[in-house]
Amino acid sequence: MEKKIAVMLYFLVISVFVYAQHINADKVPATVKTSFSKAHPGVTAKWEKEAGNYEVSFKESGNDMSCVIDQQGSILETETDMAVSKLPATITNYIHQHYKGSKIKEAAKIVKANGEINYEAEVGGKDLLFDSSGKFLKEEKG
Repeated sequence: MEKKIAVMLYFLVISVFVYAQHINADKVPATVKTSFSKAHPGVTAKWEKEAGNYEVSFKESGNDMSCVIDQQGSILETETDMAVSKLPATITNYIHQHYKGSKIKEAAKIVKANGEINYEAEVGGKDLLFDSSGKFLKEEKG
């Protein structure tokens, strides 16, 4: 029994490190920090390393935001939290039809490097992604 618990704890710890690791700013490459500070000057950042890229969380103009930046310093996407009530109606209608009885916990607008806009809605511990017109794209674990 103890061995099973130890194995489960091992895999739990490993899975946490696979997805995201909080890191100190001094461990972030200068090109990544420079790119971020040019795009968002004067904000306090919290850094994570995720899937070979860097994710930085911050607050700007009263909004909770994050950016994903690759090792070369290119901002891949910027996510801005938004009020659930601001989601396009097509998205809320989709969720009410396909996730009956579920409540939208959080919402965000994602702007990719190429200008493409997506929306994210957290429902039942899952992140639902939609394109700018409200078309469902995919479901991810939250």
